[in-house]
Amino acid sequence: MLKKSEHTTQYILETVAPIFNKNGYAATSMSDLTTATGLTKGAIYGNFKNKEELAIAAFKHNVKKLMSYISEYISKSESPIQKLYLISDFYRDYYMLSKTYGGCPVLNVGVDANNQNSGLLEKVRIVIERIQDQVASIIEDGIEVGEISAEVNAMQYAKRLDSMIQGAIFMTYTMDDDFYMQDSMDQINDMITNELKV
Repeated sequence: MLKKSEHTTQYILETVAPIFNKNGYAATSMSDLTTATGLTKGAIYGNFKNKEELAIAAFKHNVKKLMSYISEYISKSESPIQKLYLISDFYRDYYMLSKTYGGCPVLNVGVDANNQNSGLLEKVRIVIERIQDQVASIIEDGIEVGEISAEVNAMQYAKRLDSMIQGAIFMTYTMDDDFYMQDSMDQINDMITNELKV
């Protein structure tokens, strides 16, 4: 069972994570956070050392939530090649899902933190590397079980897949048009079928 202080910390994160994600670090003021939470500045800083620590915790909170959705989704299959198809399938609905969090945290915070907040940017880079490592592991598993061509460079394709997804998210949000996401997922499926699958 959570202690009262842990409940407060969780409540603060749940409340402020979408605000930081939508507005960005610099544009989110302490008054925005106190208004949203109904807590005083002192109460918030009793749980987090400063605004940057809170922003990093909020980013991790959003990423953890969204990554748990995709992990659950791709666990529908044990087959590595099917897991890759499930990744593209998951992202077909990502636009609507991520809107409830104020957008894609990796994209939003990555763009916002670049040249402005090296601490936050480093956290985004770590998440991107972790995502790419996980996709590369799926591809390596596929090579091992004979579903994916042994000629394939797992990390190269993991990076390509991730950059196609992130580009599609950017265009979908910028243009408010889901075509970019759907078309890119079709291209990813073609890549899986024609370049990876044995």
